[in-house]
Amino acid sequence: MSKYIVEDTRKVTTHRLLEMKKCGKKIAMLTSYDYTMAKLVDNAGVDCILVGDSASNVMAGNLTTLPMTMDQMIYHARSVVRGVNRAFVVCDMPFGSYQVNATEGVKNAIRIMKETGCDCLKLEGGVEIADTVKRILDSGIPVMGHLGLTPQSINKFGTYTVRAREKAEAEKLINDARLLDELGCCGVVLEKIPASLATQVSKIVNMPTIGIGAGHETDGQVLVIDDMLGMDQAFAPKFLRRYANLAEIITDAIGQYVQDVKDVTFPNSEEEY
Repeated sequence: MSKYIVEDTRKVTTHRLLEMKKCGKKIAMLTSYDYTMAKLVDNAGVDCILVGDSASNVMAGNLTTLPMTMDQMIYHARSVVRGVNRAFVVCDMPFGSYQVNATEGVKNAIRIMKETGCDCLKLEGGVEIADTVKRILDSGIPVMGHLGLTPQSINKFGTYTVRAREKAEAEKLINDARLLDELGCCGVVLEKIPASLATQVSKIVNMPTIGIGAGHETDGQVLVIDDMLGMDQAFAPKFLRRYANLAEIITDAIGQYVQDVKDVTFPNSEEEY
């Protein structure tokens, strides 16, 4: 048994996330997109699993997250939920599913919750989507915010560079974080912003902050599972720490399999019926 498997198997909930922030216990979050990986991630003790629309990049090979559809997000989230016992499962609402108006946003939010069984939904933006966030929360669905670099707005930004370096954008981010907190969000992802700003936000809001490229003073951290496991060697942002080199391990294993098949050493007599 892995030494990292947690003894506390209680289900992580919105209440427990808030409790962790109050007690100063850091929140570990990773993405997952399928049953097999989600089961491993959950067993290893991760507190939150994000079914990110980053599946668009990681699983489908798209350049942005924009192509992801409701049906695709529901498929991935449903698969992940089946493999999870303990972690708090958050599902991204895909681009176009909540930006039109609050009514459509609530309708799509309810559909995701009913068809996946996930614990929470994540939406990108602040004051621009406040009415939609409030309506979704009022319907009984937990919401996690996402500020800073918001990938669904990449065509507006035109770059994946660090956000909120300038005073005006930093002040807006702080105000947006306060607003999401006041509305009742259970947390907020802060992506690619200065560490000092993330520290400031983490101190002024009651909800937990989850950082990615936002320094160590946030209440938790999130990484894309394929990135931290070294599945894509070409992607190497400053904030990424690789904990394995699975690209090399998997390639070597497959190469050995190919060689064994061609050498007729697989299967051997003990592997036959």
